[in-house]
Amino acid sequence: MSDFNWNDLRAFLAVARTGRLTGAAARAGMDHTTVGRRIAALEAGLGARLFDRSPQGYALTPHGERLMPTAEKIESLTLLAANELGEADQALSGTVRIGAPEGFGSYVLAPLMARLADRHPNLEIQLIAISGVLSLSKREADIAITLSAPREGRLVSRRLTDYGLSLYAAPAYLDARPLIVSRGDMAGHRFIGYIGDLLYAPELDYMSAPDVDIHVGLQSSNLIAQLQACIAGAGLCVLPDFIAAREPSLRRVLPDAVHLERSLWLVVHADLRNLARIRAVTGMITEAVKADRLLFAPPAPT
Repeated sequence: MSDFNWNDLRAFLAVARTGRLTGAAARAGMDHTTVGRRIAALEAGLGARLFDRSPQGYALTPHGERLMPTAEKIESLTLLAANELGEADQALSGTVRIGAPEGFGSYVLAPLMARLADRHPNLEIQLIAISGVLSLSKREADIAITLSAPREGRLVSRRLTDYGLSLYAAPAYLDARPLIVSRGDMAGHRFIGYIGDLLYAPELDYMSAPDVDIHVGLQSSNLIAQLQACIAGAGLCVLPDFIAAREPSLRRVLPDAVHLERSLWLVVHADLRNLARIRAVTGMITEAVKADRLLFAPPAPT
């Protein structure tokens, strides 16, 4: 291809990762007609069909599958070159997309965005706080906070922090129900928890208690919804301590008998970890967690 154009490969990667022109257009910062035109130009230049088109979207052909690793290598080299030039100019700009569980995203990362904007005004920060997992390999996010370390893919991870979870309820609920002084007393109480078949991570399956008959009467796939139901007096709820500690209306129930431990991991794609903007954002996330370390790992109750 004598007239090779990097933007054609950008369009190819975006379509390969999203499966649709509209999603690829948003990812690549182009309109969908431009994405389609660039895909057509790339296919014509290579003399090979890269996608099978259908009403369900775009799927890679064998030729497209063969091109994918080469395109990703070129992407990595382009990012590295841009990063080196940016550092040489003392400029920190571009977009950083962060994916995180809704609780950590809403209570830790959302307040951090103001500090990020003040420290790095040329950065565009995108926060996706969802009940689910984003794929770094498909470039759905640049940085991810996850509940477990990834086991595959060209990803680099480190443990961000451990955190505790405890049982909480609102005074309005506790005052109207039988007193809870032992684990056995939890039987018959109404619990708020996740919808079992919509759990996106095994680490969230913490409602089973072999010695107590627990009834999860109110279920939601979203932690913030569970939290708000708990505050409203709907029932007992297992919540991360770093979130519940910020809600003065909640009472901790059976602190000596009910306590769980989980971990949060900071994950980036290997191709992006040395970019200045990625290092800047991951550094500030780490700083914020360390500053609030007593919220994540409070002293054991005495």
